[in-house]
Amino acid sequence: MKARSIPSPRQGWDADDRFRGRWWIYLLLVLLSVASHLEAQAELAALDGDPLRESALTDGATIVVVWASWSPRCRKIAEQVNELEARWGSKARVITVNFQESPEVARGFLAGKRMSAPVFLDQDGAFSKKHAVTWLPGLLVFKEGEIPYKGRFAADVDSTLARFF
Repeated sequence: MKARSIPSPRQGWDADDRFRGRWWIYLLLVLLSVASHLEAQAELAALDGDPLRESALTDGATIVVVWASWSPRCRKIAEQVNELEARWGSKARVITVNFQESPEVARGFLAGKRMSAPVFLDQDGAFSKKHAVTWLPGLLVFKEGEIPYKGRFAADVDSTLARFF
């Protein structure tokens, strides 16, 4: 089998040569298209109830608390979220996202506790990674599709939220 040589610019390129030279561009375009489609369809599984599509976070205002049962700082998360819901629930939707735990672990942790906000599961950590959550409990504020705040859910959460509502 005779190897094909690359034609010089004077010889010109035929259609097959042009496609072979640009196959990686077509592959990159397909991969980007698939990735943007998957990102648009991303949703968080609910612990109980309907799943949360990330696209739902672009409408209105949403306060997201990210937590995990293994974090010592999250031991009183149900009480903290209930207080947050009572103070800020009239101005923004309050939800919680459990970081990288199974539904069984999250349910076990919440057994006997009343959590007023819905719980969504970020089992693979994709949501938290996408939004650069680096602290537990974490706090994200979504307002009309923008994220004006992301950081820790600190004791002075009211002063933090007062800047946005």
